[in-house]
Amino acid sequence: MYKNSIAYFLWFISGFGALGLHRFYLGRFGTGFLWFMTGGLGMIGAVFDFFYIPTMVSEANIGPQYRRALFEGLEVQHPRVAGKESPERVILRTAKKNKGIATPGEVALEGNLSIEEARKYLEKLVSQGYAEMKIRKSGTIAYVFPEFTEDDSEFEDI
Repeated sequence: MYKNSIAYFLWFISGFGALGLHRFYLGRFGTGFLWFMTGGLGMIGAVFDFFYIPTMVSEANIGPQYRRALFEGLEVQHPRVAGKESPERVILRTAKKNKGIATPGEVALEGNLSIEEARKYLEKLVSQGYAEMKIRKSGTIAYVFPEFTEDDSEFEDI
């Protein structure tokens, strides 16, 4: 995690941003080199950075989270679940407790996830063949885990 205090310190020791050390620190190598060669674009860019550093730090901290989510997919544990149970385990526990049936709302509640995150994890298990997506007679969608079910009479055939 990048820190505002370190970025401001580097901005200060690099001639109030003229050498662009703070930009190198935040992974902005292209503009860091430009700042280094031009004296922070004649100090105009360096002064601008004084106000822009908090935004740059926020963007630099968000970047790795997005890359992890894109390249590792849904296997990345959600920060609110990290250290406790994986989303997959929360889903299976919920399904077992509900006789083989799990809904995004139930999983979200049990695992401290958003409903959208819970739905994505459930759909992933469906695509891998561990669960089936079924429609209740009431019209709501439920995810059924056959190894935990006793009776599926409350569902309609698709």
